[in-house]
Amino acid sequence: MSAPSFSSFPAFNSFPDLDPGPSTRTPTPAENKDSSSRGKKQHKKSKRVDVKETGVERKTKKHDKHRRVDTGADDRGQHRRHRSRSPRGHKGYGGSDDERRKVEEDRRVNDPDFEVASVRERLVYYTDRKGDTLNMRYGGLHAGDVPKYRLVDSGRKVLGLGPGLSVVHRGRGGVEVGRFGRRKMLQLTDSSVRRMLTAGPTRRLLTSTEDKYKYEEEDGFLRITHIRPQRDDQPYREIEPSKQREPDSDQSDSSEDSESSGDEYDTSPLTSLQATLKDLERRLAETPDDIPAWLSLLAHTLTTVPSTTKNATKARAEITVSVLSRALSAHKDNSRSKALRIKFMKAGQELWQGAKLKSEWEEAVKVDDIEIWMAWLDWRIWHTDDILKSLVDDTTRILRALEAKQDEVGQLRVFWRAAVALRDAGYVERANALFQAQAEVLYHPPPSIDHKSFDDQLNSLEEFWDAEVPRAGEPGAAGWSTWESLTHSDQPSPPPRPLTRPDTRIPDPYARWAAFETLADRVHALSLRSADDDGSADPYAVVLFSDIRPLLLSVRSSHAQDVFRRIWLAFVGLHVPGFLVSLSARVGDNADDRWACAHLATPSYLSSIFPNNVSEAQGRITADAQAGVLVGREREYRSGFGPVKNWGYGIIEPFDSVGQSRWTMWASEDVHGVDVALVREVFRQCRVAGDNTEWDILNLAFEAAVSLKGAVKVSKLLLASARESLPHWAAHARIEYLRGRPDDARKVYQMVLGASSQHRPGEGMLWWDWAHMEWLAHHDADALQVIVRSSGASGSGRIVVLRTKRYLENLLMTELRGASWKDRAPWIKIVVLLELLTATPQSAVTLLDFYLNALERGSPAHESLTVASLALLHSYTVVLKNPTPPALLRERAERAIEEYPNNTAVLGVFLEAEKGQGIWGRVRAMLGDASADGLRREKNLARRVMEVWVAGWEKGRWEAEIERTRSGLSAAVEDERTRGSATLWKLFVAFELRAGQPERAKKVLFRAVGECPLVKELYLLAFGPLRAAFSAGELNGWVDTMAERGVRMRVGLDEVVGEWRENGAEGRRVNEGHERENEEEDEVEERARELRRLMPY
Repeated sequence: MSAPSFSSFPAFNSFPDLDPGPSTRTPTPAENKDSSSRGKKQHKKSKRVDVKETGVERKTKKHDKHRRVDTGADDRGQHRRHRSRSPRGHKGYGGSDDERRKVEEDRRVNDPDFEVASVRERLVYYTDRKGDTLNMRYGGLHAGDVPKYRLVDSGRKVLGLGPGLSVVHRGRGGVEVGRFGRRKMLQLTDSSVRRMLTAGPTRRLLTSTEDKYKYEEEDGFLRITHIRPQRDDQPYREIEPSKQREPDSDQSDSSEDSESSGDEYDTSPLTSLQATLKDLERRLAETPDDIPAWLSLLAHTLTTVPSTTKNATKARAEITVSVLSRALSAHKDNSRSKALRIKFMKAGQELWQGAKLKSEWEEAVKVDDIEIWMAWLDWRIWHTDDILKSLVDDTTRILRALEAKQDEVGQLRVFWRAAVALRDAGYVERANALFQAQAEVLYHPPPSIDHKSFDDQLNSLEEFWDAEVPRAGEPGAAGWSTWESLTHSDQPSPPPRPLTRPDTRIPDPYARWAAFETLADRVHALSLRSADDDGSADPYAVVLFSDIRPLLLSVRSSHAQDVFRRIWLAFVGLHVPGFLVSLSARVGDNADDRWACAHLATPSYLSSIFPNNVSEAQGRITADAQAGVLVGREREYRSGFGPVKNWGYGIIEPFDSVGQSRWTMWASEDVHGVDVALVREVFRQCRVAGDNTEWDILNLAFEAAVSLKGAVKVSKLLLASARESLPHWAAHARIEYLRGRPDDARKVYQMVLGASSQHRPGEGMLWWDWAHMEWLAHHDADALQVIVRSSGASGSGRIVVLRTKRYLENLLMTELRGASWKDRAPWIKIVVLLELLTATPQSAVTLLDFYLNALERGSPAHESLTVASLALLHSYTVVLKNPTPPALLRERAERAIEEYPNNTAVLGVFLEAEKGQGIWGRVRAMLGDASADGLRREKNLARRVMEVWVAGWEKGRWEAEIERTRSGLSAAVEDERTRGSATLWKLFVAFELRAGQPERAKKVLFRAVGECPLVKELYLLAFGPLRAAFSAGELNGWVDTMAERGVRMRVGLDEVVGEWRENGAEGRRVNEGHERENEEEDEVEERARELRRLMPY
């Protein structure tokens, strides 16, 4: 009987004869004898082992095809057992020679002398060139023959890596290598973390319709059932016998339970967002004209697309258009909502093009609202090809529409926007000429033209303009009225201004050209005369009256006069906090700060926003060692009151100071870079015929910011013409106090308040200033006496204090009940200060809450008293260092920052309260964009700039907050509220430069000129701070883009650069007037330089 044939076994006659290879050698006779004797011994030993095995074990070994023994004898025995199962045609297979060679190799491995020799040769392995032939016969290794190995250092070391690098993690995707065995921790900037944070919830807690507790409550106690059932478990409390249940009741109950449970698990409950959207949809179905509900629906829907995701701008715009298109068509009144229209058009600008966008804007301006007109004008400015022509056409269209409505403030806003657009495009003289001509119309009109039409008045003004006499804002200007009364007599022309030339000390011609353009725009802000030397060189340096005539306004009211002069101050860089938003009917509707707050991006502001030494965190020591113990150093903070000043209009008076640093409305950094001579002329020439008290106070505040000594002189001049004005005396005393002369200020208070015993309007301000000064000087007794004297009483003691409190309460409840808030506010602060001096701070806070609850939340009076209360508590706890629970100030500051998030005075008190807490959670929550309800917070430009400054509030922490600040700026430039702000883009570029990222700054600058194509200062950044990141070819293309878009350049770039060529970091200039010899030498040098550059090739 023949052996069975297995098709899976290979035919070994197909294998070639295996050459032993050079690893084997001819053994010596001694080795043959030794190996044969050892082989016989092992063969006998294997036989003895085989005899001892049972029948079952022999059967198991017989059927185990893959079992092999390490010894040579076992291999031979195994070979004999397998030989009967192999095919019969393999008689030529040299199994015995192979076995002998394998036994010899095993002997060498087991021989200790061989191991010693290998160690001496420093061999950690040996080569086995002749494999096991049984592997080919049986198709693989036996499990017992797989060599065991162990990774070096438990797998932490990798061949070829340095000693400081090791494997910290092994996974399916590979290995992770880290320094010194430390695995890199995930950060907020990692893509995986961002993806996890932006992902929605994957698991939810499902509510159940069953009872919440395991045991039900019965008669006030929980009846716990026994696990083991008892036979005598009788409900002894049952009086009535239980009703006999129907036979099918159990079945019906079980079916109901199953149905209810099925319903419960079939329908999963809605998320909070889905429930909110469902509720809003229900409300809108009932009242489709509910505008706040539509805005809330839009805000909640946009939360599904975070602004940090890819293509978020376009996706959010599509959602906005979809939701608001429903809103506009849901009710006829919705189409006239300015809030819906503005959001709808701003989102549409990201999606629509050409005729579609233009038609939608034409439909939107039919609402005829000033906010929509301002948004339309912004769109027209950024998408025009000829700024000078299109700006006149668009502005006159809006002015005609607003003039029909008699909206003078709206006309002044459009006038302001047009002037800013001209200045941004480089036409500085024309922008200032607009204000000069309008000031002549408002403050110096001749009496003889009152009965004439506005066109005739402009014809007369043109004669005055062409006479080229000093105009409003220029030194020595007497005004249009004076010139007209003197029968057009010639007046001396203003003194010529020094000519500006490119600074030859700057080696790089591109940087030299940019520096000249920046300096010329600042020095030559006013129009030149035709007789000036530089007037013929630049066609835009001399402004003709025909250039500005279409933009002049016919406004004459006293309110319009006051608004215009404050607009002029803001235009030249002296911004009055809160004035901008006061021009709109609702504070939240005004978004003019995007283009009006250019002072926030001036070099002086940027230097104060960013820390002086950015790398101070690297060298700052955070801990000391004392006797081997690390002791952390005290954290250092800057003042919480930063350079940005923003609050409601009139909330903080010009001379009100907050904090230890006497933080006022204007400081030296606020007037740095401002044309002081021009501002002084504006204050002098823009006075009206009526009351100029507030205007004079602003004038004194400006002079105090420039020089306190000069402010005293100006104050005395104003007091000479207004001796009975209490606000003027109060301002003079404040200046003396700011100079560090409290005795002189005390004399002023004693003289003014002691002259009359009767209560006068405005007297409360003086009493409050005097008491507050004494209190801050740690003179509590003197402050108490001042308050007692304000009530008309005298003396000391509890009875006098009670009489003073009763008098002040009656004064606020009776005489000042219907007075203006400026008259009531000082007396309320006096009452609170009296409570602080005679009682506890908790009682003073209770009294403050009483007056705050009587005011409407969000009103100017409520905001003013909120700031005053925080300033009082801050002075009591921080400045005077009185023992007070820190939570008293911190909790009130947290509530105030939620109510007035854009008030930087409240933000300053909040930061002061957080000092020493060591917890950045509250500060980060305040800086975040998400509110308590999950929606995005709407922040104005001042708040965005203030948050950049807050990153460096704690010394040494600015570098740690770089990523957070960058994320905040990225969100700000994409936010609908602050999008398109050139000031914000300048801040973003300056931030990247300060962070040491010029390439990032370059990318940001490209985005900036795409959003704001007509801002000259953005283009000049490429030639100045970012010069190293731009090549000469890129800058040449940059200038071509400026010329195509209509941005004005005073001097052509070719005139400064010439034939200068860039060669690496250096350059050279080739003059055309050189002699031929020099030209030939330059050509030879150029060829030699080119040959050296191509030398390797």
